[in-house]
Amino acid sequence: MKFQVGDKVVVRLSNEEGEVIEIIDEKMVIVEVRGVKFPAYTDQLDFPYFKWFTEKKLVQDKKKVEKQYIDHIPRENKKIIRKEADGVWLTFIPVFVEDEFGDDVVDRLKIHLINKTNDHFKFTYQLDYFGETHFELNNEVIAFEDFYIHDIDFENLNDSPAFNFEFSLKESSKQKAAHHEAHLKLKPKQVFKQIEQLQKKGEPTFSYKLFDEYPDKPFEEDKGLDMSSLMNKGFKVKVYDASKGRQYLEPARQNIDLHIENLTPDPDVLDNFEKMTLQLDTFEKYLELAIAHHLPMFIAIHGVGTGKLRDEIHEVLRTKKEVKHFVNRYHPAYGFGATEIFFQY
Repeated sequence: MKFQVGDKVVVRLSNEEGEVIEIIDEKMVIVEVRGVKFPAYTDQLDFPYFKWFTEKKLVQDKKKVEKQYIDHIPRENKKIIRKEADGVWLTFIPVFVEDEFGDDVVDRLKIHLINKTNDHFKFTYQLDYFGETHFELNNEVIAFEDFYIHDIDFENLNDSPAFNFEFSLKESSKQKAAHHEAHLKLKPKQVFKQIEQLQKKGEPTFSYKLFDEYPDKPFEEDKGLDMSSLMNKGFKVKVYDASKGRQYLEPARQNIDLHIENLTPDPDVLDNFEKMTLQLDTFEKYLELAIAHHLPMFIAIHGVGTGKLRDEIHEVLRTKKEVKHFVNRYHPAYGFGATEIFFQY
């Protein structure tokens, strides 16, 4: 190994000095530069000794140094580095090993939660394989920092991994939602393509965005109606607080997976018509819950298949006045197998 933890290094592309804080494998390490941590290939790093040796000496010959006064020294223009908010991401770092044929193969994936927002979050993380929980974690991630979660074996991608998060603000806000869910499902074919691309580009990671920004409160408390005019005309008016009715509703979901194996424990006993009916009933249930809770958007995961379920869902959406628009476009987590729905209230 060329580098060890604690070694001072220079990043070739930027000529910045940093420090090795973690060894991933023989070809990759984690480097920290000015408080920012990122993975880097070892062939993109150098020891700084040559740079130090070749830099211009700071100590000049005293005979040649003219006396300078404070008023003559130009003011230094400090470069202000602005951090731009770009959402919350789940980043994967492939760790390569050499197989018996001398080829580099992926052994495992290191998973980091990247917070590129101005918010400090508390989060709950859950990793599921085939719907069963295999790993759970409760922690926090501060603004513009990354959080190492854990490693997963590369071969476990064949077990339908689902990465489930629930976020909440460290400091609660009346204008913001109490919590926000984010989910990511990976398919082996997707990951293989990502790794092929990053190897071609010489990049160390691939990432999926969980969300752009933490959402506002789903709905405002109903302020009630002015019934004085009706009461003045002799009507007996009894007012109920409709806003409290929502507390008895089932919580809304950001997305619903309509694959039949997720909806019933024994899908083989159903014929095609029964399967479609169950899928549409489930979709309409959670669509209505999303509308009742005033969610800004909702994702229906219907898969690709023959397109019949997708078309039926789109027909339902065209009848809903609360639906502003919907789109079935490529999504990094679902491909073309999901429809994104946006509401208006």
